[in-house]
Amino acid sequence: MLRNGLEPWHLLIVAIVVIVLFGSKKLPDTARALGRSMRILKSEAKAMKEEGAESVDPAPSKPTGDLGPSASVPEPAQPPSAAR
Repeated sequence: MLRNGLEPWHLLIVAIVVIVLFGSKKLPDTARALGRSMRILKSEAKAMKEEGAESVDPAPSKPTGDLGPSASVPEPAQPPSAAR
C-alpha cells in the first residue's frame, strides 16, 4: 500500500483539497493566526525554561562554618582478620 510514504503528488492533492475546503481568502488569515500561535507557544516555552533554570539551586562550591555533630563521620570498623 504505502511502500514509499507520501509522494509529491499526494501533497499536491492535499493542498488542492485544503484550498477547495477553506477558500483562497481564508487561507492567509488562517496562516497568520497559526504563525501568531506558534510565536506565543515558543515565547511561553522559553519563559518556562528560563523559570526552571532559575529555580534550580546551584550546588555550593565549599561548605562554610560548622556543620554540627553530623560533620565528623567515624571511619567504618575493620572486619576481623580471618584465622589461618
